[in-house]
Amino acid sequence: MTLLFPLGLAALAAVLLPLLIHLARRHPYTPLDFAALRWLRAQIRPRQRIRFDDWPLLLVRLVLLAALALLLARPAFTGPAPAPGAWTVVAPGLDATGLRGSADDGNWHWLAPGFPGIDQAPPAPGASLPSLLRELDAQLPAGTALTVHVPDPLPGLDGARLQLSREVQWRPQPLPVPPQQRAATPPPRLRVLSDASAAAQHWLGALQRAWGTQAPLAPLAADALPERGEIGVWSRGEPLPSHWQAWLRDGGHVLAAAKPTTEASVLLRSADGAPLLWQQPIGHGYLLSLPGDWNTASNAALRDPQLPRTLLLALQPPPSPRLGDAQDQAPQQTTLPAATPPVREPTTWLLLAIVLLFALERWMASSARRRVAA
Repeated sequence: MTLLFPLGLAALAAVLLPLLIHLARRHPYTPLDFAALRWLRAQIRPRQRIRFDDWPLLLVRLVLLAALALLLARPAFTGPAPAPGAWTVVAPGLDATGLRGSADDGNWHWLAPGFPGIDQAPPAPGASLPSLLRELDAQLPAGTALTVHVPDPLPGLDGARLQLSREVQWRPQPLPVPPQQRAATPPPRLRVLSDASAAAQHWLGALQRAWGTQAPLAPLAADALPERGEIGVWSRGEPLPSHWQAWLRDGGHVLAAAKPTTEASVLLRSADGAPLLWQQPIGHGYLLSLPGDWNTASNAALRDPQLPRTLLLALQPPPSPRLGDAQDQAPQQTTLPAATPPVREPTTWLLLAIVLLFALERWMASSARRRVAA
């Protein structure tokens, strides 16, 4: 046990008050004069011992004041708290009642914000399960066993392997994957001008097929712009016209054959270190520069095996994984810094003891007055 406010023990000086009150209220001796005793020689009065009347009442008052002083000093226990029962959490969307069965022991909760009990209505899925597990791991005391039921495959991944401070009983539950989660992101679609050379259109068609897109889009008219979500292709060696530049600054993506500016960064180099592909952010969009004639017979850069993938990653960066095998995502136990032992203040019990002592003191004081009056 420790004291959070040791200066509060100075209130123990108040225990002198009941002592002084009891000494001052002792029953004094009343002198009585007798005529026949006036001629007797005066004797030395015997020394009186200090004694307290009604010492049980005095003891209760002293203990009451000591309890008040201890309450001011704020005692606290710093030993390890007893670990509660094992926790079991179930991800929304699973049959928690079926998983629990007829067992009534253990703390069963939904793996949702606030961790409500499974007796409540199941929450809607949507929160990140790894983030909720990290939050629960930080809230539970050390040593609490944790069992987690999650769907397989596991949704809501955040790109990092889950690491917790405790060993977890990981229980994946197979579930069918919705079609919208199985669908892959479609590859980008190139939109070239109608006056592009046949060699350029042939290479762009091969590039689309390398990305998995079989049907190329219809060529653009001379003054038309690509639609939102399409990749504009400027196969001419001259700079972009003003309306293309405005579309690019508004969030478009353009693949151009013009020479890059000095602000552009190199995305791809050849085997001998020569730059092949540049990228430059312009406004809210990106300009990819692949200078030269787009003819695979005369331009070796177009035959580079890394070019299709580099272009695809630049035009469509891969999203963070959101769905994965639940068994492969089992949490890893990591060693965390030693936490400060929890501090528990017995304030409630002290207040209850003070109230009981005060009631006992009032009862004993009233009884003592009745005895004196009698």
